[in-house]
Amino acid sequence: MDSRARLDHRNVTVVAPIGHSGYRGLVNDYRPEATTASVLVVDDEPYILDLLGSGLRLNGFEVYSAEDGAEALAMAAMHSPDIVVLDVMLPDIDGFAVAQQLPGVGCDAPILFLTARDTVEDRITGLTVGGDDYVSKPFSIEEVAARLRSILRRTSPGNDLARLCYADLILDAAAHRVWRDRTPISLSPTEFDLLRYLMENAEKVLSRKQILENVWGSGERRSSRVVETFISRLRQKIDAEGVPLLHTTRGVGYVLRGSSRTS
Repeated sequence: MDSRARLDHRNVTVVAPIGHSGYRGLVNDYRPEATTASVLVVDDEPYILDLLGSGLRLNGFEVYSAEDGAEALAMAAMHSPDIVVLDVMLPDIDGFAVAQQLPGVGCDAPILFLTARDTVEDRITGLTVGGDDYVSKPFSIEEVAARLRSILRRTSPGNDLARLCYADLILDAAAHRVWRDRTPISLSPTEFDLLRYLMENAEKVLSRKQILENVWGSGERRSSRVVETFISRLRQKIDAEGVPLLHTTRGVGYVLRGSSRTS
């Protein structure tokens, strides 16, 4: 089966060929009004390039693609992307070597490694050679987009990536507005900051301590019960209708994702 897109007026579904059923390619049809950042996607599998390209464009990114290390270095030199999604296992030069050579072609962009290799040693190597984060295959478009936005926000203080999108949930930081399936949702300032942090780290389980430090600030002395209270209030608002997105992982924390695997 060819990898192709089926369009209707609700969403775009990227159809996976046999052997790629582990990838989730359903992308809501929300299109940001302006491109947030440019990304270079490097992977030797054409299906993954197509999936990431279409999904990230729908999330507002300008996308360049490369199928091997040599092409990646050439594209990086030509386009100076804001961020790079880099597969570790490439046919000519492995992704770790590409990461080390990128500064030599004038590209100092942050790197999100994308690979099926998920050992601790690989993660350490990736971070050591300049990687900023690591996503394992199979992946979801929502997770990759959220990780990219989070990295850009950390590494580019002046780049305010004003719009975040996960499934049918949209947050506009500049306008301080939120929609779920095009329906406006009214949030307090703290609820808004909490949702923004969850969306920036979509599909990552966040502990109460992490949430307290990043939403209320490390200098604030508050009980974790505050987090539970605001999570409950936020859940009532964003999950009032539709598929639940805000889930509790018992004994660990909270996560924004399309389905609850451990709750």
